[in-house]
Amino acid sequence: MSAQRAVGIDFGTTNSVIAVPGGEHGSELVTFASPDGEAAIFRSALCFWEEDARSGGLGHAAGPWAVAEYLDFPLGCRFVQSFKSVAANPAFEQASLFDRRLRFEEVGQIFLRHLLAHAGGQLADLPDRIIVGRPVRYVGARPDPALARQRYNAMFALLGRPVQYVYEPIGAAYGFAARLGQPTTLLVADFGGGTSDFSIMRVEAPGTPRRCTALSSAGIGIAGDRFDYRIMDNLVLPMLGKGGSYRSFDKILEIPGGHFSDFGDWSRLALMRNRKTMEALTRLQRSALDPDAIGRMIAVIEHEQGYPLYEAVGALKRSLSMADHAAFHFDGPDLRIDAEVRRSEFEQWIAPDLAQIAATVDMVLARAGLQAEQIDHVFLTGGSSLIPAVRQLFEQRFGSSQIESGNELTSIAHGLALIGQDADVEEWIAPEEDMA
Repeated sequence: MSAQRAVGIDFGTTNSVIAVPGGEHGSELVTFASPDGEAAIFRSALCFWEEDARSGGLGHAAGPWAVAEYLDFPLGCRFVQSFKSVAANPAFEQASLFDRRLRFEEVGQIFLRHLLAHAGGQLADLPDRIIVGRPVRYVGARPDPALARQRYNAMFALLGRPVQYVYEPIGAAYGFAARLGQPTTLLVADFGGGTSDFSIMRVEAPGTPRRCTALSSAGIGIAGDRFDYRIMDNLVLPMLGKGGSYRSFDKILEIPGGHFSDFGDWSRLALMRNRKTMEALTRLQRSALDPDAIGRMIAVIEHEQGYPLYEAVGALKRSLSMADHAAFHFDGPDLRIDAEVRRSEFEQWIAPDLAQIAATVDMVLARAGLQAEQIDHVFLTGGSSLIPAVRQLFEQRFGSSQIESGNELTSIAHGLALIGQDADVEEWIAPEEDMA
């Protein structure tokens, strides 16, 4: 490994992490200022508000500061999270923020400026080698990887350095390989907020000139955000009118699902409070057979309850990773929900998603020309890897003794920084074309 200075950036759907060379294992995490002290995890979120008439323009904050600003003044803010999820979406052109329209790369550059500022002097002198993680497959039914690459390039142009992209699970695999002391065939499963990505790597013994070789990668746009939406769809949306009906002249029709689709996408939910949307919902309320349900949906949007609603969803998901049942509680203007949820119910809700994840694991094995029994180690990383049903999927396929985990939120950044120091870094760079 060369002495090349490098920065590894894990720009995540939910959180972002940066690592630089140093420390006991060859890379160490950058820490960011936050309202509660320093932390290595920076929330991938933004909060926007209108400045007063004298200054004009938009005010904004990012990370935990965005959360704090939103909680202080929710009705005067727009809270935007998981904006990475629209990177490959051709239908997304601009985010409407008060009277401004911002493209993906403009939102991304605002986020990066805050990220660098809260890192203090740790990133004041960026090296020439910057390695950024990217999903194997982007989120969306028909993601456009070329569009995502174009938007990423425009976003990271702010850094003023050439940027190279590496598949996120390759980053995690490279970091994990540094721990191994014997030849190993390694499968890494990275569960982020927007995507689940998989890579298989052959790791040779320490001291071997070419120690690591990537064998295959595959991914799917299903992960933590989709699991959150399953909870929303089953516990919350029925109380907001989903599955209900409305009267159209002399016909009774089911309320179209499009009225609720924005509740499954953080990038759209936070932007629903606009005149066009509110007028459409008001018309729907007048014709709905259950107008109170539509009124509750309007209240959630008008009172900017998206953030606390998804916080309650996330809290339930985390609780069900540790217990067989847990309470879901939400108390907002005109909407209160108290429900007891069994883990088995949640697993039933996400069963179709787990089946697609399992099929993608089969795909990465087939691309490597390997059977499950030929995998020596399976490294699970990312927040959703803590969900018992996700872990069970891998234990059934590969055996519980083969499964390892840890550093769920930081392993990718560590590995990206190590790859940046590798003299053979070019072999790890993701191709322009989509492999998923």
